[in-house]
Amino acid sequence: MIIKNRITKLLDIELPIIQAPMGWIARSKLASAVSNAGGMGIIETSSGELETIKTEIKKMRDLTDRPFGVNIAQAFVKDPKIADFVIDQGINFVTTSAGSPTRYTRQLKEAGLTVFHVVPTLLAALKAVDAGVDGLIVEGGEGGGFKNPSEVSSMVLLPLVRSAVDVPIIAAGGFVDGKSMAAAFSLGAEGIQMGTRMVSAIESPVHDNWKNAIVEAKETDTVFLNKFHSPALRALKTERTSGLERIQNNNIMGDFGDAKRLYFDGDMEAAIPLSGQVAGRIDSVEPVEKILKEIKKDFLSTIESLSQNYL
Repeated sequence: MIIKNRITKLLDIELPIIQAPMGWIARSKLASAVSNAGGMGIIETSSGELETIKTEIKKMRDLTDRPFGVNIAQAFVKDPKIADFVIDQGINFVTTSAGSPTRYTRQLKEAGLTVFHVVPTLLAALKAVDAGVDGLIVEGGEGGGFKNPSEVSSMVLLPLVRSAVDVPIIAAGGFVDGKSMAAAFSLGAEGIQMGTRMVSAIESPVHDNWKNAIVEAKETDTVFLNKFHSPALRALKTERTSGLERIQNNNIMGDFGDAKRLYFDGDMEAAIPLSGQVAGRIDSVEPVEKILKEIKKDFLSTIESLSQNYL
């Protein structure tokens, strides 16, 4: 059975599943696996390594003939010509985040790109729609990574945004399998974005120590950091992050640590291992293709079961 809706049509993908644009992680090996499995692979720019990103985009075209996109994380990419950079790569789909939707939307759309903006609140969603975006990525506070300090769960945020806008919505934060995808659809989404599940996938470039920490995590094993400053962060509970959790007066971004030692050397105390609460629901490291196939199967069986049981 094929899943057809505005997201699959607009992005020309088989499955309305998007891979989150995680710095240093969302590169060609992982993103191409997602695209080849029928979803939408995304290449990050938040690392700021634009020459490397250009190479990764070239690799994508060797690794897949399926659609893929690029993210512009405004707060972390300091190059003022980042929109020109993305346009020059011949990209058709871009997500923008960590900044105002008014900054790049018009330029990107005039160049023919489809633009989705990441929003953590209803006000941000309305602003993005007014700016002319094609769709929204509505991000609940239970998700991993950089967050709005005033966190709102997906259960509250998704239906609230859907009640106020008509554009397609991709749900982010708390989505990891077919059942949670079905829940997202019931709340008004037409697709899901996954970060933590992709970090733990076989094709993810991070060290096995991080993947194993996700697999071993309980549902209570994340911490919400920097909530009195911006950005806030949700991460796995470690000795380092447990200490940072108690800091209220200072912005902890200067204490983020050596990301590459964490990501690629596996030193879990070297930096902040960003992760969503769904780490508590992940119990194995699997290839992307298997993950997406199981999500589709579980999604379809869930909505069929609900229909049979309640209609």
